[in-house]
Amino acid sequence: MKEFLLIMRRFIPPYKKYLVQSIVFNILSAVLNIFSFAALIPILQILFKTGEAKSATSLMAFGDANVKDVLMNNMNFYVNRMIADIGPSTTLLCIGLFLAFATFLKTGCYFLSSAAIIPMRTGVVRDIRNLLYRKITSLPLGFFSGERKGDIIARMTGDVNEVESSIMSSLDMLFKNPILIIAYFSTLIFISWQLTLFTLAIVPLMGWVMGNVGRKLKQNSKEAQALWSDTMSQVEETLGGLRIIKAFCAEEKMNERFADVNDRQRNSVMRVNKRQQLAHPMSEFLGTVMIVIVLWFGGILVLNNSTLSGPTFIYYLVILYSIINPLKEFSKAGYNIPKGLASMERINKILKAENPIRESDHPVRISEFRHKIEFRDVSFKYDTKWVLRHINLTIEKGKTIALVGQSGGGKSTLVDLIPRYYDVQEGEVLIDGVNVKDLGIHDLRQLIGNVNQEAILFNDTFRNNIAFGVAGATQQQIDEAARIANAYDFITESEHGFDTNIGDRGSRLSGGQRQRVSIARAILKNPPILILDEATSALDTESERLVQDALEKLMKTRTTVAIAHRLSTIKSADEIYVIHEGEIVERGTHEELLAAGGYYKKLNDMQSL
Repeated sequence: MKEFLLIMRRFIPPYKKYLVQSIVFNILSAVLNIFSFAALIPILQILFKTGEAKSATSLMAFGDANVKDVLMNNMNFYVNRMIADIGPSTTLLCIGLFLAFATFLKTGCYFLSSAAIIPMRTGVVRDIRNLLYRKITSLPLGFFSGERKGDIIARMTGDVNEVESSIMSSLDMLFKNPILIIAYFSTLIFISWQLTLFTLAIVPLMGWVMGNVGRKLKQNSKEAQALWSDTMSQVEETLGGLRIIKAFCAEEKMNERFADVNDRQRNSVMRVNKRQQLAHPMSEFLGTVMIVIVLWFGGILVLNNSTLSGPTFIYYLVILYSIINPLKEFSKAGYNIPKGLASMERINKILKAENPIRESDHPVRISEFRHKIEFRDVSFKYDTKWVLRHINLTIEKGKTIALVGQSGGGKSTLVDLIPRYYDVQEGEVLIDGVNVKDLGIHDLRQLIGNVNQEAILFNDTFRNNIAFGVAGATQQQIDEAARIANAYDFITESEHGFDTNIGDRGSRLSGGQRQRVSIARAILKNPPILILDEATSALDTESERLVQDALEKLMKTRTTVAIAHRLSTIKSADEIYVIHEGEIVERGTHEELLAAGGYYKKLNDMQSL
């Protein structure tokens, strides 16, 4: 319950007005229900001719007797008058019409109370999704290296849906039923405190039995949602590796893997649903048992000629039966909420994930790059393994430097430190003499453009992909960026020109075309600092020539850091740094490094074979 209250305090405040409306209508519904069923007493007196109404010959003022006796006397007085004036049958019709009208008002309030909850219920779910998405976009790249994409997607879909169907669907029951339960129990005490006291002695026993059944529901629900994440991860991996699956004829193997996790998820959900479905029949049975016991005890009070009359006892039973449904719904919420809390725990793993890339409280604002980028004795590690050790280098404005070396040597990690995708553990990275940790994160990243080995495009049009991140870009600017990137011709020749959708991750384009669109995007951003991460390594010769030509146009007047495996693409760099096992082992121009006869020459000779 503590976890549930924390969720309510976190997400409900923006929707307080809907909560107040629901509570007001629920109170009205409860009051109307009590008074509408009170009409049963005179109806039963007339039908069974008990004679109780005839004894009320005059109105009683409050204070002449207890409140219960005054109300009963005055009601009987007016019923007696109506019978005398219009006859028993017409009086019965009038009381019946009153019961119908009161029921109409009651059900109307019941509907309005439920309708008031809907904006709050749907709004909270929307807010959770927005928070999740914002958190995902704000977390550093390092967070996702240890997470499966399928698991994150499962939390955005399955877990959020579970919160909606379990916790949010229970809001109506939680705000409605306590009001009804309190109102009905107050009425029961008012009618007969002795009988109600006896009833209250039974309720805790029922609650204990139902609580014992639902004790493991949350644990089972967590297991089911974890298996759902495994299922989504399997689907995500299959879609990403479909080409390899088919190439290695591994369809049956993947089918068996998916069927296995799918069966385990189904069995887990089946256990949860069976336990959940047990709530209704159990509450129905226990409610009937309670009615039978109360009927026996109340019957004894009526037969012993106590203050409880037959019609009043029937009214008592009607109210008691009315309280069973709210109790059942309340218990149902008690079963549903643990399922939702289990999913909320998984959602909170993302929402409460700590972001180590934090902006300074008083960041230095920067709008242009003026002098140089410096790495001062920089060391960096993932977890416990050092990837970079004692890196010292300076990149002057307008210069092009290249990073070469073995795969896994730390080149990509080094360039990722400039836009603060990761933070260094030792040393510092500076731009114009200011530590990047002291700069505004968005200010810093606005200065940098990226062209990666894998062109990351979105399932959108050419226009929107090129203008991505550049607000208010004109068509003329987009056209010019596409021309510089050697992309204009194939874009205009496509079916709808710049409005052509390029498919998921640019799947409708060739590798060279995807890369040139990516370069056009960087050109339109017009950053003073450019990072090229093996931008041509995955291309054929013709595509490489076109892309290299586009890159050379992009690199003019910009400070460029290029990672390259093909040494032929960085011969003209102002300085080349050779990185081996996380350390800079050589530096110089292409000619100087060849003349030195070291590791760079070895790499060059291997590629010349």
